[in-house]
Amino acid sequence: MPVQFALDLDQHFPRYTDYSPELPVWCLTPNVGRCTIRFFDTSPLSPSGRYVAVTRLPHEYNAPQIGDTAEIVLIDLQTGEENVITTTQGFEGQLGANINWGADDNSLFFNDVDTNTWQPHAIRINPFTGDKTNLQGTICHASPNGKHIASCRLSAMRFTQYGYGVLIPDQHIKRNFGLSNNDGLYITNTQTGQIENLITLKQIVDAAGPNELQTDPDQFEIYGFHTKYNPQGDRILFTLRWYPKQPKSPTPENQIAKDGIRFAVYTLKPDGSDIHLAVGPDQWALGGHHINWYPDGCHLSMNLNINAGPLRFVSCKYDGSNLRSVTNHVLGSGHPSVHPSGMIMSDTYTWEPGTSYGDGTIPIRWIDPIAGTEKSLLRINTNISIQRGEMRIDPHPAWDRTWRYVFFNAFTNNSRRVFIMDTQPLFI
Repeated sequence: MPVQFALDLDQHFPRYTDYSPELPVWCLTPNVGRCTIRFFDTSPLSPSGRYVAVTRLPHEYNAPQIGDTAEIVLIDLQTGEENVITTTQGFEGQLGANINWGADDNSLFFNDVDTNTWQPHAIRINPFTGDKTNLQGTICHASPNGKHIASCRLSAMRFTQYGYGVLIPDQHIKRNFGLSNNDGLYITNTQTGQIENLITLKQIVDAAGPNELQTDPDQFEIYGFHTKYNPQGDRILFTLRWYPKQPKSPTPENQIAKDGIRFAVYTLKPDGSDIHLAVGPDQWALGGHHINWYPDGCHLSMNLNINAGPLRFVSCKYDGSNLRSVTNHVLGSGHPSVHPSGMIMSDTYTWEPGTSYGDGTIPIRWIDPIAGTEKSLLRINTNISIQRGEMRIDPHPAWDRTWRYVFFNAFTNNSRRVFIMDTQPLFI
């Protein structure tokens, strides 16, 4: 839905002017801070274009603990008002409470945890009345029409990586030794609140591989991770992660920081059919990260060390065919997303060589893959002194639904804050 009114952001929000940005940039959370958007594939802007929803973490530097409480914050771009609309115990440091907008401004989804039963679940809230509906299952990503939400088992995400799911006591998390016939990709109907295990992990691997999980799955612990609808809502991306099983380990957490973890990316239709292994473990093992849908809903983009050289921006079709580098003249980095024009926007990690500035500041990059050129749209600090990696600040630049505004995280004035950038001057 296009923005229904003109925004005068200068009236209510301070400009970000450090290092002379190429585009207009405003800080949307200049006061309390500790705020984060969800991810680079999810717009925090409401369907009308008026409201921004973010998670306010309880701690700036320390990782959240089981039972900690975060806030769901609504920012009115027209008036500048900022309101805490509810609280949640279903969050982690990177993606917050996995906030997603529904079909209109009256439907906002996020995760919570019932601490009496330690059952994670999604909530639909009307941010203006406070009316809540508890939904079965959790949310990673909402369908474009808001009728369904998709998720893996969020409580188990920390086994493979901290920061992306929900926190509950270990005794309430079932571990997957081998391919589960019960765990899988979950879809919740947001109108009825009912959940469906669309397809199990075993069904996915039986249908599409990879061979190492088909021939000897019992040597691994296997879990779902990212879940993403394409922009058309007619296909879902689902990732698996696995590592050598550790039956004697009580808490095999954050295996991504250790050797032996493997990755696979699948696509399928929302009815569970037409399953494809789009990027397999041998390809991912070349070195890569952060896969996402193209605007056409048919192709995927990611960073991948495709030619045993520097990291590149690559693409492939949803069925894994035509995997290729989109340019060999620009380094891959960060969290790339493809604009309908074919241009690529990405950030970078502070430690990525050749793309970061080396002083804790990073660029938001604007890449022309055809010309093989890029420019920095802005330079901003993301460096923060933390004890655990999930409290790092990734910008996660995310487009709004009109492809005009970009939202991102950064660390300025001693807090993590959310910013908005107007890209309209790029297209004039």
